[in-house]
Amino acid sequence: MYIQMTDGLPPPPEQSSFDHRIDELEKQKEIDDWLPITSSRNAKWWYSTFHNVTAMVGAGVLGLPYSMAQLGWGPGVTVLILSWIITLYTLWQMVEMHEMVPGKRFDRYHELGQFAFGKRLGLYIIVPQQIIVEVGVCIVYMVTGGQSLKNFHELVCSDCSSIRLTFFIMIFASSHFVLSHLPNFNSISIVSLVAAVMSLSYSTIAWTATAAKGVQENVQYGYKSGTTASTVLSFFTGLGGIAFAYAGHNVVLEIQATIPSTPSNPSKGPMWKGVIVAYVVVALCYFPVALVGYGVFGNAVADNVLISLKTPVWAIAIANLFVVMHVIGSYQVFAMPVFDMVETFLVKTLNFKPSSILRFIESFNDVYRDDDTVLWRSTRLLWRIRVCSNYIFSSLHNVVDNL
Repeated sequence: MYIQMTDGLPPPPEQSSFDHRIDELEKQKEIDDWLPITSSRNAKWWYSTFHNVTAMVGAGVLGLPYSMAQLGWGPGVTVLILSWIITLYTLWQMVEMHEMVPGKRFDRYHELGQFAFGKRLGLYIIVPQQIIVEVGVCIVYMVTGGQSLKNFHELVCSDCSSIRLTFFIMIFASSHFVLSHLPNFNSISIVSLVAAVMSLSYSTIAWTATAAKGVQENVQYGYKSGTTASTVLSFFTGLGGIAFAYAGHNVVLEIQATIPSTPSNPSKGPMWKGVIVAYVVVALCYFPVALVGYGVFGNAVADNVLISLKTPVWAIAIANLFVVMHVIGSYQVFAMPVFDMVETFLVKTLNFKPSSILRFIESFNDVYRDDDTVLWRSTRLLWRIRVCSNYIFSSLHNVVDNL
């Protein structure tokens, strides 16, 4: 890093400080090139499209007719449209803020929080909320995937013996033994693309099959609840259902971090282009399902429109299978920032060497650190968070089943 003086004197303090700074930058670059969020920055604009569709359009779309039934035509349509507009606007704000500081990219949600609230307070405010949302969504998707898989099994094999929901959740979770080891967002792009296509597919099946069924006899569109209190509570439940359907903003910065950026061509351009296409897909999924489902079944619609549909069986079975394929991809999109947090802690705080071996926990003996106890505990922690949590959640659901 410097030319050794011929008289054997040590380098000046300024030179040593400069060399130390260069070493730190090189080490930071090595870490960034390994972490899931920043290791690959060659995404195209359409990656933004299907990542955002996968993150936003979940199985909650099938519950929109039920939310409409709790809100009624006027409030329901108003909230549905306003939610689409407001979430698109707030997403645009986040896309703009990703590089609002010259020369700096806020690649993670908590980095933007630290800029807004301070380095320490930003972590305390953002990280707990982000973890609760992302882990919570993963739990919901795991149960949803298991339930849809169970529905598919019962529809295609009505004479088969009944199998507990817990086992279907475990079958769904087993796919993540492989997918949870994919290194970064771009490596799950195919999974995310398939998930996005599946979300549009089962939404289309839901509203077209419902429309073909026709408006039911004696359909009613008034509030179903009997008392004022229950009507108010149902109204707020409907608002919550629509709010849940428009989730997905908590991974926007991480998705944009995968797009290349230069001063002349910042990442916000292709990111926003992908977001616009994604929101068109969202509209094509949400509005027909919500309006047609409520229009056909009225306030008698179930919390999952496929349950009210009942026939044709083959269409409902395919739709449930598509839901399973979709939530597999959604799980990975929401879990990737959590993986990034854990691996950042391992390599930056505990000083593990960034390597593929660290992700494949079975080979932990090749991951070196002076403190073997810390090594063992940390690899166990990563293993539990990345994979075994699937089975922990399955066991929790088993307990609920037995209550």
